[in-house]
Amino acid sequence: MNDFDESEEFEPGGFGPLPRDLEAERSVLGSMLLSKNVIDLMVATLKPEAFSQPHHAVIFATITGLYGRSTKIDPITVGEELATNGDLAKVGGSSYLHQLVQAVPSVAHAEEHAEIIRKKARLRAVIEASNRAAARAYAQQDDADDILDDAMADLQGAADGTGQAELKLAVSDRWAGFLDELEAGKDPRALDTPWRDLNDVVELKPGQLVVVGAATGGGKSLFGMNLASHVAFKHSKPALVASMEMGGSELMARLVAAEAGVDLDRLVRRKLNDHDWANVIKVNELMGTAENFILDDSANLTLSKIRARLRWMASQGKPAAIVVADYLQLMGSEGEGSKNRAQEVADISRGLKVMAMEFEIPIVALAQFNRGSVGRQPLATDFKDSSSIEQDSNVILLLHRPLAEDGTDTGPRAGEIDVIVAKNRNGANGRIIPLIFQGHYARLANYQHG
Repeated sequence: MNDFDESEEFEPGGFGPLPRDLEAERSVLGSMLLSKNVIDLMVATLKPEAFSQPHHAVIFATITGLYGRSTKIDPITVGEELATNGDLAKVGGSSYLHQLVQAVPSVAHAEEHAEIIRKKARLRAVIEASNRAAARAYAQQDDADDILDDAMADLQGAADGTGQAELKLAVSDRWAGFLDELEAGKDPRALDTPWRDLNDVVELKPGQLVVVGAATGGGKSLFGMNLASHVAFKHSKPALVASMEMGGSELMARLVAAEAGVDLDRLVRRKLNDHDWANVIKVNELMGTAENFILDDSANLTLSKIRARLRWMASQGKPAAIVVADYLQLMGSEGEGSKNRAQEVADISRGLKVMAMEFEIPIVALAQFNRGSVGRQPLATDFKDSSSIEQDSNVILLLHRPLAEDGTDTGPRAGEIDVIVAKNRNGANGRIIPLIFQGHYARLANYQHG
């Protein structure tokens, strides 16, 4: 049919030819040259890289690019565009474009043939990802955990397919959804927290970086776990806690203490009484079916590892609704070794913000205060190692326990903790929300109003 060598390409591992369907590729391209309606459908369905043949990818990209500027699409206009770009000879000349049209059995089959192309492309992507991981493993130059994390990210990319989501960026595209939000009185994508007074001030929206700061032992881990369990258990939405602070066993102890009302110290020491066991049994079904609540205590967590975990969750049909990272300054750096720690933390902070926007979820990063904040109400400038945290975040919540002068929890506000809304791009700043600090149950409780 043409002068190209379209003999079968074989997978490097020797398992056989790479998956592809040239008949389907020709049919789709020919259909696009015949019908503008097919072009509309293909733009939202395929990307150039879905085609196994480079010349087919060039023709597809040329048709879609020309379609944005011209209402006339046929072998002649596409041939002229290819010639202008210097690509006509590369794709087999004008004759090949006419041959594509003649090869179309019916434009009605274009959608079915496009799905075949997508499936073959995904299979090739799986093979390529597997080969990359295998080559790195054979080379023995990288850590096995790093190879596995990168492989999961690669395989998730293959699972996502080579389809191109339809972009809806115009005001006209957004208007109907915005009216729905106004009528509902809230953003349906926003998440609430377990604390009703805080919900009056703050909403957790997709794409937000929410930073929760506290001194050592100041309750930030309790805040993060309580929030994640609220999303996972009360709203039945997938949640990820990426913890560099505690191991999985300690995380489970805190989770059970908060949900079952069992003393945390007895859980940690594994010294439960009969009453404790009765409470643990009450949450047996809740915990035993919590497949959407992921506690990742992997060593040396980095941005890429969290991103790989998010992609893995999506591949399991459980795309995360929220991420809690505990805590920011403990995350490993992926940058150059010449950077100081403040620069590394700044990169991590910015990376978390980009990740929140990429996955369209709120990411809650717990952060440590520097020592200068001890003994006073904290400020947004008190974060350890980096001032960029204040710039990158959409919301900053500062936790402060009003202790007695000797540092004990015996003052006039014993057992309380304040949540200070230090930054809030979508609401009021400066509000102070009092909560009850129940450290023995690993939870922060709502303040009971008189």
